[in-house]
Amino acid sequence: MSDPFTVKPGSLVLVHCHSPREKLWGVVVRLDALGVVVRGLDLATVEDWLRQTISEAEPLIGPSTVFVPMHRVERIYLDESSGGAEGIGDRLRRATGREAADLLLGRE
Repeated sequence: MSDPFTVKPGSLVLVHCHSPREKLWGVVVRLDALGVVVRGLDLATVEDWLRQTISEAEPLIGPSTVFVPMHRVERIYLDESSGGAEGIGDRLRRATGREAADLLLGRE
């Protein structure tokens, strides 16, 4: 049985990085001792991407694939709803009926 609380390939995550500081949201493609490969967006652009995706507007913003070396990774959080706070992936699924990982990976 797979542990739903483990960060692994296929997990939706928020990655906090330093030097330079940035926050990424996306799906883990690979995670190992060297670093993490994420297919996603800078957290600052996620709201615009969500609006674009929900409205099915012409794509102006799209996901990219980025490798972050482990020495830059400060924290990795699972994107999950908790209490009254809805996770980004859950919000997208509720609004569109589609899975965020499928959209980010180009499977839909």
